[in-house]
Amino acid sequence: HDQTEHDNAPMLPAIFCVNWFRSDEQGRFIWPGFGENMRVLVWMLQNLNQAKGDAHLAGVSPRYQDIDWRGLDFSAEQFARLSNVDPGEWRKELASQARLFEQLGSRLPSRLRAIRERWEASLTSA
Repeated sequence: HDQTEHDNAPMLPAIFCVNWFRSDEQGRFIWPGFGENMRVLVWMLQNLNQAKGDAHLAGVSPRYQDIDWRGLDFSAEQFARLSNVDPGEWRKELASQARLFEQLGSRLPSRLRAIRERWEASLTSA
C-alpha cells in the first residue's frame, strides 16, 4: 500500500493481491489448491492493522514462517517461487492498466495515476 496517499483518509479498505495460479516450469500450479487458501487468508486477517512480512513494490507479502503450514508439505523453495515479485511481470501488468487508464480519462482519480507513475518509475530502476 502507499502510505502517503492515505495519511489523511479515514478507514480505507485493505486490498490484497494473490496469485493462486502461478505455475512452475512444467506448467503445474505451484499453490496446492483452493482448500489451502485459508492459510493465506488467516495471515491477511491477522495483519490488517500491522503488516508483517517482506515489503516490496506491490506492498507486503508474508514470509514463509508467517504462514501456518501444519498438515501440508509445502517447502520454503515452493513458497519463494510462488511469492516472487517479478519486475517484468509488474511491467506487463502496468502496461495492461495503461489501456484502462486511457479509457477512464478524466474520470480516473489523479491520485491513482500518480501511484501508477511512481510504480513505473520504481520498475524502471529495478
